[in-house]
Amino acid sequence: MSQPYRPQPGYYPPPTAQTNGMAIAALITAFLFSPAGIVLGIVARKQIRRTGEQGWGMATAGLIIGVVLTVLWVLAAVLWIVLVVWLYREAGNLPAPR
Repeated sequence: MSQPYRPQPGYYPPPTAQTNGMAIAALITAFLFSPAGIVLGIVARKQIRRTGEQGWGMATAGLIIGVVLTVLWVLAAVLWIVLVVWLYREAGNLPAPR
């Protein structure tokens, strides 16, 4: 008769690599407050390079999304200011009421 299968003693599955928590935070905060996503993405990439953890892609995505959204917000603010100044100047050219 054959013996039932049993794993060999001392065999343990290899440990799974941890995902860097700062990389996860970088990706989330890039959408909520993009400058924080930039900072956390940079810090996470440095930590991952030093420790060998997983999450390089998330940190890079948080960094890129943070930069793109920050640039878009700055452009929107500048355009808004230009529009307000232009409208203020054009208001002086309106004909006087009778």
